[in-house]
Amino acid sequence: MVHWGDFFSGLDLYGLLDLLISAVAALICITFHELSHGLAAYKLGDPTAKNAGRLTLNPIRHIDIVGLLMMLVARVGWAKPVPVDMRYFKDPKRGMAITALAGPASNFVLAFLAVAVWSLIYHLPSSLVDHMPVYILLSLLANIAVLSVGLGLFNLIPLPPLDGSKVLFALLPQRVYYTILRYERYVMVLVVVLTASGVFSKPLGWLMEHTLDLLCHLCALGEMGVELIFLFSQLFQFVRF
Repeated sequence: MVHWGDFFSGLDLYGLLDLLISAVAALICITFHELSHGLAAYKLGDPTAKNAGRLTLNPIRHIDIVGLLMMLVARVGWAKPVPVDMRYFKDPKRGMAITALAGPASNFVLAFLAVAVWSLIYHLPSSLVDHMPVYILLSLLANIAVLSVGLGLFNLIPLPPLDGSKVLFALLPQRVYYTILRYERYVMVLVVVLTASGVFSKPLGWLMEHTLDLLCHLCALGEMGVELIFLFSQLFQFVRF
């Protein structure tokens, strides 16, 4: 017979809560990123994403399992790419560059909003803040800020199929551009290996810290803002209430 009291007492409920918060934050960041790609392409005349059902806030339509796991483990990752048909664009390379930039740009906007709301709650009287639901909300907002900045910066790396490559290749001659696009799926394997091996960790970590520091100063969190955001993004790993 299973003794449920013993079973639940053996679980690290705070660890599970931390994983749940991180997963929800990652899904929010991924959804906004891919939805922004699709909306940008649609505004530029490409209905492909809309026809594929990707202009949605349903995160299930945007999940790439490996990319999601990378976000949870390495704090950087990717989603399932939104389908784009450049033939609909008046200027294909320019349209692709704008569509590609829309994803990272949306992540930086989302991170700013998360830090702004975090700052607003943090500056409330302590009697209003010192409650478990508020700590969970602050942890979620901090995770959204960290993961969103990480997702935005990671996707600016100029390696296919990341968004930065599409911006860089827009400057290349047409024949070279289309040749590289044919092989982007193979480079993706290299990107996964490099990410898993931690090659991007130090440079991206440095950029994430300074980007978040800028957002914290813009949102009146001061010198300690970035430390607080990082602390609350992992709050339930280290703190027991």
